Amino acid sequence: MMMMNSTQVSYFTLAAYFDTGVFHYLYFLIILMFYLSIVCANVFLVVVICLNRSLHEPMYLFLCSLFVNELYGSSGLFPLLLVQVLSDVHTVSASLCFLQVFCLYSYGGIEFLTLAIMSYDRYLAICHPLQYNARMTSSKISMLTALIWVYPFFINMVIVSGLTLPLQLCGNVINKVYCDNYYIVKLACGDTTLNNIFGLCHMFTVIFGLIMLIIYTYIRILHVCFSGSKQTRQKAVSTCTPHLASLLNFAFGCFFEIVQSRFDLYNLPNMLRIFLSLYWLTFQPLINPLLYGLKMSKIRTVCKGLFFGEKMHKLSDS
Repeated sequence: MMMMNSTQVSYFTLAAYFDTGVFHYLYFLIILMFYLSIVCANVFLVVVICLNRSLHEPMYLFLCSLFVNELYGSSGLFPLLLVQVLSDVHTVSASLCFLQVFCLYSYGGIEFLTLAIMSYDRYLAICHPLQYNARMTSSKISMLTALIWVYPFFINMVIVSGLTLPLQLCGNVINKVYCDNYYIVKLACGDTTLNNIFGLCHMFTVIFGLIMLIIYTYIRILHVCFSGSKQTRQKAVSTCTPHLASLLNFAFGCFFEIVQSRFDLYNLPNMLRIFLSLYWLTFQPLINPLLYGLKMSKIRTVCKGLFFGEKMHKLSDS
């Protein structure tokens, strides 16, 4: 088979799509409603946090960054997904495919890094409340927020531009409903040792380090919960429950995706494989605003004031 440089591949074929007949209009509407729900929920909470000075605290500023990332990741997936659902030929240009890879992988990195820094913030607030303001200064918040966004962008620019683009490819068929870096690397004709070593080093240094940070912070938080007063336990539960639920949901979604990508679970039904591959990209952006909007008492109070406060004001005027 003739070897092709990746720059000569003009398009990729997304082979996981199957013929749905007349139901593709129904799938399109379901996905569109899902996407619009994600956009509306996350934009609403970003606006609420930005416009209310009472929410200009480190935890809510990191939450705002998290909601912006949900919009970023969703926009990297859903527009192309909607186009492909209605299309009879499931192809995507090479440039657009690599752009989607960069968006989705950087979204995952930003999400994981944000959740890790939020766990560190909760650790300081619950375990060192008297030193919290001195440690979590405005300059430190700015530095951490910059780290959340700059590092994933940089590392994924290296992965996509420096490692994946130069590969020589022997095919252009990706057995997924979206572009995936690992599946593109598997199309390479030559040696991909450098790609694998870089991926493993990144996983066992940065990602493993973040996991250890999260585990350490929650061990310390749980220790305070069990040894502290009832008020301390209630504060810890109210602020940490949505964060922990979000973290577990994202971690399980990523785990399912990694397992099915690495072990080629072709014995699973096609619909189930598609669902598992999309779970971490579709449910996390919708679950996060619901979790934090409903569970965080301060956000819930501000939202109630926006909706019901105006109604009560109108009733009193009448």
